[in-house]
Amino acid sequence: MNPETENTLQALRSGEWCHCISPEISAILSACEEKCFRLNSLPPSATEQRSEIIKSLLGGTGERFIIHSPFHCDFGTNIKIGNNFIANYNLTILDETDVTIGDNVFIGPNVSIYTITHALDIPQRNAGLMQARPVTIGNNVWICGNCVILPGVTIGDGSVIGAGSVVTRDIPPHTLAIGNPCHPLRPITETDKISASAIR
Repeated sequence: MNPETENTLQALRSGEWCHCISPEISAILSACEEKCFRLNSLPPSATEQRSEIIKSLLGGTGERFIIHSPFHCDFGTNIKIGNNFIANYNLTILDETDVTIGDNVFIGPNVSIYTITHALDIPQRNAGLMQARPVTIGNNVWICGNCVILPGVTIGDGSVIGAGSVVTRDIPPHTLAIGNPCHPLRPITETDKISASAIR
């Protein structure tokens, strides 16, 4: 990677507005897309091959993870997942900057996590002006299906994001949050524990 591209990507990861259309950045994105394509072309039974691709694709992984295909990301190297990570079908992560995911995180199908935003001004947007802000998902979080998590969001430990939510701002720990825009509904407490008599 040439120094100019490296400086541009570092500025982008730092939250600065950058012009990010270049042949070298396009080549980096294409290389990541190739890895995702190879991963998504493998059968679920090819566990070792799938694990090798995921480890080479992402910036860090915990000891145990399951990522169902299809899975898509932009760079991959900006994504770090913790132990016991489970991602259902069709997870998309646009990781122009850090996406940090804690331990014991469950992600439902058709979830999108975005770090990138484009300029609203048309000429600036067409010229490739963009900004990235990190996303952090804490430990023991469940993100239900069809959720969208927008740039700059932190989801606190132990929270649950209801299906179809669009998360535009931080969610506090141990909170059930729902809606578009997503908002805290109530705390998750001991009263939410399923009684032993109800479990077969």
